[in-house]
Amino acid sequence: MKRTNDIRWYEELDSTNNEALRKIDSLDNLSVVAAVYQTAGRGQRGNVWKSGKGENLTFSVILKFRLPDMETGSASGLFRPLPAAEQFAISEAVTLALCSFLGKYGIDARIKWPNDIYVGNGKISGMLVENSLSGSYVRASVAGIGLNVNQSSFPADLPNPVSMTGITGLKYDISRMLEDFAGHLSCELSCLDDPDRTALRNRYERMMYRIGEETLFADISGREAFLPANSVMSGQEGGNPLFKGRILGISGTGLLRILLPDGCVREAGFKEIAYVIG
Repeated sequence: MKRTNDIRWYEELDSTNNEALRKIDSLDNLSVVAAVYQTAGRGQRGNVWKSGKGENLTFSVILKFRLPDMETGSASGLFRPLPAAEQFAISEAVTLALCSFLGKYGIDARIKWPNDIYVGNGKISGMLVENSLSGSYVRASVAGIGLNVNQSSFPADLPNPVSMTGITGLKYDISRMLEDFAGHLSCELSCLDDPDRTALRNRYERMMYRIGEETLFADISGREAFLPANSVMSGQEGGNPLFKGRILGISGTGLLRILLPDGCVREAGFKEIAYVIG
């Protein structure tokens, strides 16, 4: 099935995810909402996404899925039914699209679980996925993406940002890049129509940041934890218990699987641990 993207640019929005959610019923599958500037860009778990005006890509992609009781003909433009238990496949597909897209520009990127994109130890892209469920299936999803493109100076409170121009020294045409990425993403998302997502999972795990390496984590699941989920701690433990482990991959539901020094395997949600970097 051929799918095309309807890209809608706005000079200013509070958040592209907010706008996509406001208009989701009137927009087609794979529609894109993009903004030159966001006044209240949102990241994971209530974090703020900060981006220089007109310097980066900030956009949201709408994904719509058939439900099991829908007639195929009347819902031919939608992805096949996606069980809620398998919704992490959305993050897998979009993050892989980002990595391969950056690779076209000579940038070697990796996926920092669950859905940040890193180049070395620097964050170049983040994503906020908001799903709407109908019973035990995903009805629709909005994947909000921020990609640092031309920005060369960042706020001091961002621990480790990098941008495409900071890596390559080149400047990029933002709107042309979005058109290119949207088409690229549409192709990558075709895997959501495959009921067997083993290949998708394997590709995601191969691209994971620090896969197989000994990594220092902070346990932020207890009452003493104060950091945002999956935050970068930059070497400051802040009173949160630390532990080491090797990333094995992810579970069937998208939990991070960590091999501990005692041989046990811990499965953690991103509200429970933070990477210590630096």
